[in-house]
Amino acid sequence: MTAPPAARLLHRHVRGQWPAVRRLAAWSAVEAVPTFASGLLLSRAVDRGFLAGRPLTGLGWLAALAVLYVVGAVATGRVYPWLAATVEPLRDSLVGEVVSAALRRMTGGAPDAAGAGVSQVTEQAEAVRALLGAALRNVRQLLSAGVAALVGLTLLAPRLALAVGLSVALGVAVFGAFVGLQVRRYRAVVLRAEEIGESAAAVVHGVRDVVACAAEDRAADTVGRVVDAQARALRAYARTRLVRLPVLALGVHLPLLALLLLSPYLTAHQGFTAGDIAGAVAYLVTGLQPAVTVLVDAGGTLLLSLAVVLGRLAEICAVPAAAAPSALPAAVESFDVETERVTFAYSPRAAPVIEDLSLYVPEGTHLAVVGPSGTGKSTLANLLTGLLAPQRGRVTLGGVPLDPAHARTAITLIPQESYIFAAPLRDNLAYLCPQASKARLDDAVHAVGLGETVERLGGYDAEIPPGGGGLSQGERQLVTLARAYLSPAPILVLDEATSHLHPAAEARAERALADRGGTLIVIAHRISSAERADMILLLDGPSAVLGTHETLLRRSPLYAELVGHWHT
Repeated sequence: MTAPPAARLLHRHVRGQWPAVRRLAAWSAVEAVPTFASGLLLSRAVDRGFLAGRPLTGLGWLAALAVLYVVGAVATGRVYPWLAATVEPLRDSLVGEVVSAALRRMTGGAPDAAGAGVSQVTEQAEAVRALLGAALRNVRQLLSAGVAALVGLTLLAPRLALAVGLSVALGVAVFGAFVGLQVRRYRAVVLRAEEIGESAAAVVHGVRDVVACAAEDRAADTVGRVVDAQARALRAYARTRLVRLPVLALGVHLPLLALLLLSPYLTAHQGFTAGDIAGAVAYLVTGLQPAVTVLVDAGGTLLLSLAVVLGRLAEICAVPAAAAPSALPAAVESFDVETERVTFAYSPRAAPVIEDLSLYVPEGTHLAVVGPSGTGKSTLANLLTGLLAPQRGRVTLGGVPLDPAHARTAITLIPQESYIFAAPLRDNLAYLCPQASKARLDDAVHAVGLGETVERLGGYDAEIPPGGGGLSQGERQLVTLARAYLSPAPILVLDEATSHLHPAAEARAERALADRGGTLIVIAHRISSAERADMILLLDGPSAVLGTHETLLRRSPLYAELVGHWHT
């Protein structure tokens, strides 16, 4: 029989920790010894010690039990390091797989994949770690306490063990009958949480437009409906938790109450001793009661939640991995970039941001794209790199329609946001060229003007903390520019990637990137970037003008105004 996807996902991430799992199981078995021996030793202490008029013998049996509890406590202390060694590596590897799957969905054009991916990485993957750790702690208790108590009770009084076992089995059957309903309702809770991430991400991403259009109430209502849906799902799931009452009654309370009420009859007519009754009570109270409680509480929350979350992540991780393109198609013989009557709008009813744009950028060209804010400069960058697809027209690379997978090989996009990773500086610089030698790193650092920062940090092995640590915004942009310099891609697109640099630093970095060879397309933050370019594309709403700096000064009043405003 094929294992469920959730089980296969868990096995895939746990199999590397089998030595830790085996040690965890071994110490858990030692931990269960006091529970197993408690009823037997208590029975002997009562029957052969205190009731036989030999109190020292009774105390001796109890002392032996105390020694076993000390051994169990030592075993409990040894359990937790192996528990951590099992769970923590699983969380790290699971996050890696979930992030990879989320990226595949986003590059595949899945709607709102980013918002759902945030929920899957920050909530669900972390939930697996927490739930698995808690489940392993509690399942050990269920197995060690429950099984040890039943085995001990069987050795002490087989007939009592049979009666208790039947009652416990009935309680477990009642619990099992509701598991399917609980799984479905908790899955609904998880899916509603993802929808909250998706709708909230859409609102946050477009918050400027929401405020500009006075649509705050509508946006709040959109997110509020999803939040209310999750609240209803949570209430429906909470109602299924009422099953714990009959399970506890059948598995714990009924056997214990019956044993206490019938103890005079059992000792007078069924051949049971007072020690047998005391030992059976000990097994019920110290073994079976915690085990059944764990079954209801851990099984109804931890294990069920773990199964649902793992099942959802298994669905996400089942997205097929796209084959990494090793090279561009054979038909691509050059790296000329061309747009043919490209039109793009962000919604069917919105005015086009780019309209009927035809542009030819020969390989090796240094092109600057300028224009007032809101004229589609960043949109054009996304179209040229395959992150957006035009509604009409097409974008070609070397005469071949642009494929996003191949665009990632041929084109490097450096956005205005400087993405710095929590990793050594060397890894941040060589992210697009992992095999870069120290000489190449030195060359890139010197070319873009990052040398002082590298020296201040203490070299390439300096650890960069999450968020970039003490790096200024300008230094972060220089790191990403050096990363672009090292990229093997023949086409670089800078989308206002120098906005936090002063003009001299910007000029040095742009000259370095232009001199490295290949095509350089700069979405210009300053008009001085245009003055350094071979060709300039001026965007002004639906119209676009292409030319050199001198040509545009003569032909375009808008460009002349931009130049005059900048120099003034």
